[in-house]
Amino acid sequence: MTETSRVRIVESADVSPDAVIGDGSAVWHLAQVREGVRMGENCIVGRGAYIGTGVEMGDNCKVQNYALVYEPAKLGDGVFVGPAVVLTNDTYPRAINPDGSIKSAHDWEPVGVTIEKGASIGARATCVAPVTIGAWATVAAGAVVVKDVPAYALVVGVPARRIGWVGEAGIPLKPADDADIWVCPSTGDRYIESEGTLSKETV
Repeated sequence: MTETSRVRIVESADVSPDAVIGDGSAVWHLAQVREGVRMGENCIVGRGAYIGTGVEMGDNCKVQNYALVYEPAKLGDGVFVGPAVVLTNDTYPRAINPDGSIKSAHDWEPVGVTIEKGASIGARATCVAPVTIGAWATVAAGAVVVKDVPAYALVVGVPARRIGWVGEAGIPLKPADDADIWVCPSTGDRYIESEGTLSKETV
């Protein structure tokens, strides 16, 4: 294990010397972190996970075992990426061109998935680029996301669809007496729904 007072990288991990790893972060067994990655503070990259070239990660992110985060994905602060999640980067994938020649890196332009602050992606979910997962949203395990997910949304299924709202604690919200107000049963925080979007009520 390579360990400074601030960063832990186990010996079996493959971390490019060109990657920037923030203080307090850890990269575990058999994970690969490619060149140009910018990882914030206190992040965890689990066993066998892959972080592609130039991926940006905020502070306090968790990328669990065997997740594949392909470039040019962008993860905000506090993002959770569950085990075996895939963030794709090719809208129209092909191994060869129409003339039969093998595609090279110059034959396509990667597009990324953006995951905003506090959002969570459940185990084995797939996010098909280019999509944006809004802040504090939750993508259920096994879902396939093919369109943008609004902030605080709870989405499930193939293709993913919204079935409710979640608060910043990650717990499904309950409707209040007012039809446009939702309440977190854990924290008591209130949220206002308007035209298919949700925002936290400010005091």
